[in-house]
Amino acid sequence: MISTIALLGLAAAARAESREVTGQAGVLGEWELTANVTERIFGGTRELVGPLNLKHVGICTVDGPEQKSGELRLRISGPSTRVTGTLLIEGTECSYSADPKNLQDGIMSCPDRRSVPLVLSIP
Repeated sequence: MISTIALLGLAAAARAESREVTGQAGVLGEWELTANVTERIFGGTRELVGPLNLKHVGICTVDGPEQKSGELRLRISGPSTRVTGTLLIEGTECSYSADPKNLQDGIMSCPDRRSVPLVLSIP
């Protein structure tokens, strides 16, 4: 009986919703980001995980826009802590960090490259 109650409590705490995250990456916002994520809430932490697509929308393209795919993982612990996350882009793991009150100032850091701005819109 106790284990059934515990499982019901865990199911309520780990509810999942589907969301679309959009954004722009790069100094000039030359990469358009879209991700279809599943939102889960565990305790006070909101987690968004799902596939992402990056499309180069800058003017320097040859034979159409370059596109990359991967996975987005974001963690939002509360209104006063930073939003952190990981972007897996074609096998490369990049980190993301932003103030939850101003996602316009996010930064994406990838190995062997300089950090670039990453602006996200999280519904």
